[in-house]
Amino acid sequence: MLSYKTKGVCSQEIRFDLDGDTIKHVEFIGGCSGNTQGVARLVEGMKAEEAIARLEGIQCGFRPTSCPDQLAKALKLALEKK
Repeated sequence: MLSYKTKGVCSQEIRFDLDGDTIKHVEFIGGCSGNTQGVARLVEGMKAEEAIARLEGIQCGFRPTSCPDQLAKALKLALEKK
C-alpha cells in the first residue's frame, strides 16, 4: 500500500495500491466522505495515466488544489518511482 500526505485540502492522506499501472484501491483519510469515496470508486480499475489526465488541476472552491488533484499528484509520484 502506498501513502501520500496531502497538502492544501481537508483530507490528510491518500492510501492506494497499484497493480503495474492500474489503480486497484484508493482510500482517503479525512475530507468530505461522500466525495472522496466517489472519487475512489470511480478510479479503481482505471489506468493511473488516465486518472491523472482526468483529475489533475481540479480546484476546490478558491483553493488551488482539491482531493482529486492531490490523488493525481500521488499517482504521478508513484509512477515516477517505478
